[in-house]
Amino acid sequence: MPTADREATAERLLTASSRRSYDPAVAIDWEAPFEPGAFWMPPHRSSLYGTKIWDGLTHDQRVELTKHEVASAASAGIWFETVLMQMLIREFYDQDVTSRHAQYALAEIADECRHSIMFGRLVERLGVAPFHASRRDHALGRWLKTTATGPHMYASILLAEEILDAFQREIMGDETLQPLIRMVARIHVVEEARHVRYAREELVRQVAAAGPLGLAYSRMVIGQAAAAVVSRLVHPDIYRAVGIDGSHGRAVALANPAFRDTIRWSAEKAVEFLGRLGLVRGPAMVFWRRAHLV
Repeated sequence: MPTADREATAERLLTASSRRSYDPAVAIDWEAPFEPGAFWMPPHRSSLYGTKIWDGLTHDQRVELTKHEVASAASAGIWFETVLMQMLIREFYDQDVTSRHAQYALAEIADECRHSIMFGRLVERLGVAPFHASRRDHALGRWLKTTATGPHMYASILLAEEILDAFQREIMGDETLQPLIRMVARIHVVEEARHVRYAREELVRQVAAAGPLGLAYSRMVIGQAAAAVVSRLVHPDIYRAVGIDGSHGRAVALANPAFRDTIRWSAEKAVEFLGRLGLVRGPAMVFWRRAHLV
């Protein structure tokens, strides 16, 4: 799969970063009142949409559920971006600091620092406690940030970025939703577009340079990372906000055909791209199927 020259792409991305970046502390009105009765995400993207539980909720409860789902996704975003920043800075450590490719890695890290602050401010403004990673996901993140390199590093970055991007592109264009979440989504979409371009092109290069054993190992790691990203979207504690047992709510969500469709929809661009690179196949398919991504 052909790709552009690494330095030329990085030069364009650095220029775009200097021209169009946001400081969420001043770009967002954090004190603006919420719109009464407005959802925080499109209702049809809620994990319980289409279930008997959803049918039994009042409008206010549905709004509250989407608020907690947004807080859960923001918490997951912080978790992944923390891992991503450590992977990028570890790779930068061994690069030529005068190269535009290395310098853009630093620009992306700066973006992700602001995004993590923005997501933290969002959770705080929502009045919701942060949703922490499970012990398994926490350990996986620690392992990835310490060891990931080559194809599975950039594929993991791409998966998380494109899944969140799908939700946020829909949110930013929906004028019926809360203005706060639409602005957060808009900032993230604009800046993540650069990150996706960087990750996609570098992934093509890494796959071309990897041998058969390295690719086989990467497929397994990528499959596990994909499952972890998806699992973080439905933290059990989100359901307790509307009087539903957390374990029961999560089980219903994961078995919900509408939510499974949403998960596949959110990841379809990334899965198609990774598939064309030969990274979605073999024994790792068990992870992809378990996460309902294929």
